[in-house]
Amino acid sequence: MTIPITRTEAHNTASMLKIKNLAFIDGKFSGAEDGATFDTLNPATEKLITEVAHCGSKDVDRAVKAARRVFNAGTWSRVSPEARKEVLLRLADLIRTNAIELAVLESIDSGKTITDCFNEIGTEVPNFFQWYAELIDKRFDKVSPTGEDALALIVKEPIGVVGLVLPWNFPLLMSAWKIAPALAAGCSVLVKPAEQTPLTALRLAELAQEAGLPDGVLNVLPGMGETTGQAVGRHPDIDAVSFTGSTEVGGYFLRYAAESNLKVIGLEMGGKSPLIVLDDADIDDGLIEHAATAAFWNGGQNCSANMRQLVDVKLVDEFTERIKIRAKSFKLGDPLDPQTDIGPMVTAEHQARVLGYIEKGKAEGARLITGGSSREPGYFIEPAVFTGLTPDMTIAREEIFGPVLGVLPVNGLNEALRIARDTEYGLHATVFTRDIDRAIYMARQLPCGTVSVNGFSEGDIKTPFGGYRRSGSLSRDNGTEAMDQYMQTKTIWINTAHP
Repeated sequence: MTIPITRTEAHNTASMLKIKNLAFIDGKFSGAEDGATFDTLNPATEKLITEVAHCGSKDVDRAVKAARRVFNAGTWSRVSPEARKEVLLRLADLIRTNAIELAVLESIDSGKTITDCFNEIGTEVPNFFQWYAELIDKRFDKVSPTGEDALALIVKEPIGVVGLVLPWNFPLLMSAWKIAPALAAGCSVLVKPAEQTPLTALRLAELAQEAGLPDGVLNVLPGMGETTGQAVGRHPDIDAVSFTGSTEVGGYFLRYAAESNLKVIGLEMGGKSPLIVLDDADIDDGLIEHAATAAFWNGGQNCSANMRQLVDVKLVDEFTERIKIRAKSFKLGDPLDPQTDIGPMVTAEHQARVLGYIEKGKAEGARLITGGSSREPGYFIEPAVFTGLTPDMTIAREEIFGPVLGVLPVNGLNEALRIARDTEYGLHATVFTRDIDRAIYMARQLPCGTVSVNGFSEGDIKTPFGGYRRSGSLSRDNGTEAMDQYMQTKTIWINTAHP
């Protein structure tokens, strides 16, 4: 999609934004009860955007009480499917109408390029709300086969009050991934946006209210993970939490649940995903573009990024030279410029973490053939390409979450599969081959939630997304499966008698 805004227009829009920086609880914007705030900075300039309300446990409790009140009243949870559908369709239209404003807001808050922000917010985000709105009145419960002396109904009901804990790499898109199916299911929700990127979630709450969502159904609670996030995870009256983020923090939510009310926990976490180029693949422009996108899209700040690129020894030299050229061609710079390809890392701390991995790679013997330097001002890192990786190196095993691609030569299909499987993660993989039998074999043998063949892709709104192993739990985002984590199953058994 071509973005309908110039760099100058984007900056003008940014200067006129009316930024919401308070919590949204029970239909109203309000500060934290104790008055606490935190700073949110523009990663491209390192300048303060605004001070944001930092919600504590009392604020979480206030939001939970509002969400429980409206859930029990049935104002949203028990209205007709058509009524919920109408509200979510209006919300989708409002997002489209305000797409440029939202895209600029997200770009300055996250450092994502305006092009990526607009492509996501102008298309994907409203489509999620529309898709789940249309799904509401097309899901059917079941009647179990019985004898004439009974009628057995199997029905789905909203699980109740849910906490949605979001990552910072795709702020509004991840909001849509979770909020849309949760609201479609009839739940009341508390959204805890990442502390690095809270602003678009607050504006979305305002749009949802404008669309007609009842007060208390959607609450947005900005704050830190160790305070706001933990309060959500431990609250005894939250029925489920859906979390996207690091594997370490996902483990915290399992512990919070165990130590509170055993709430349902859905997890989509980290990855160290392989891109596998078998010996019959064509090293053409399309493959190189997919390989570069798999590693450097969103500055590599993507849980399914294919940073481990396993290339057959017969093709590795040609592949390496071409991926090096492509990496050097990416334009870093002002995220509000539509010509920019890669923006900054989200924070100074994250930039330092990624640079530390680059230094670790060099120290362990990998060869940096391009990129890897930082730029100022802003938290920029030039796309880095390493060669000479071995499977035991730190940068071949740990999730970096930055623009660092490692090329690892493999000798044949079996070695590629063995190295690809040698990880604690299982989120995503990409396989390039011209042989359909090899493609299907690899897809079935790779223990991960999504396998893409002959192109990097996470699927689309209709396909479930999540991981195996330490990349996730049995829950899934997207597809009809996403609504399942926000619903519970009830059996109604009716004894009947002959009249």
